[in-house]
Amino acid sequence: MRDLSALPKVHLHVHLESTVRPGTLKELAALHGVQVPGKPAVFTGFRAFADRNSLTRSCLREAADFERIAREFCADEAAQGTRYVEVTFTAAAHGERLGDLGLPLNAVLKGLSEGGEEHGLRWRLILDHSRRRSVERAMKTLELAKRHEEIIAIGMAGEERHSLAPFREVFARAREAGVHLVHHAGEDAGPDSVREAIEIGGAERIGHGIRIVDDPELTAQAAETGIALEVCPSSNVALGLVPTLPEHPLPRLIEAGLRVTLNTDVPDVTGTTITGEFTRAREVFGYGDATLAQLAGNAVEASFAPEETKASLRKEIDDWLRSAEGA
Repeated sequence: MRDLSALPKVHLHVHLESTVRPGTLKELAALHGVQVPGKPAVFTGFRAFADRNSLTRSCLREAADFERIAREFCADEAAQGTRYVEVTFTAAAHGERLGDLGLPLNAVLKGLSEGGEEHGLRWRLILDHSRRRSVERAMKTLELAKRHEEIIAIGMAGEERHSLAPFREVFARAREAGVHLVHHAGEDAGPDSVREAIEIGGAERIGHGIRIVDDPELTAQAAETGIALEVCPSSNVALGLVPTLPEHPLPRLIEAGLRVTLNTDVPDVTGTTITGEFTRAREVFGYGDATLAQLAGNAVEASFAPEETKASLRKEIDDWLRSAEGA
């Protein structure tokens, strides 16, 4: 079997605030007099996770904090064989919390730029916004996105029982501005949330989407259109949304002909990496290298990377699959 850390990977669904190294989090918490958030053995649902995540975010107070976690993120991703990443950041929420809307985003962009150049990682940024929060803040998120060419998309995250309908105008303005749309859906809510993300939200990719298979008609439509799912198996289990990894619907999604990609979502909670997700897919579901290469290739095609970058990544994945090591 080929070395999965060497498999060239595209990472489409990972939240920057959930990638902070444990040592870094401890240092920042001590610096700012904040208690380091603990991690329960099992989350009782999405709300429990969100509350814990807010404690992590409270450890980020200064521009240097955001720059640091962005630089370290680049180093850690490159070490896992990631070639290109579209990383998510909740810029407006941090900006409002700190009283300076642009400070966290500018610092993250600086850290990603420096870290990406140092470690050979190509990247773009996605800004997310909680469905629970105001339309006004969502509009601020869009305005921040429009200021920087490195930001390629915005998306709605958080508890999916909150409808996307109030944000129609935000989505319309994003499309007018050429900003891509990607939304979390079908994670803690059913397939109707996926349908809403597509029909109301104009989603070009679906974050998670694992419950789409509860609706055969919608599943068939999604398979036909080729809309990609950003599937994060370890996260779904850690958040208590799927009982165990062997019970995860990943095989059903693949067998249904959906464009599935593998991602980490919240690695500080799952304790795994993007290489770890591919390794678990191999060990738990018995996927061979050809299937794993296909999953990597799906992420290339689903990304918003330039065609030149995609062509280079396709070749790298093909070369990995043909490598003598795996013969």
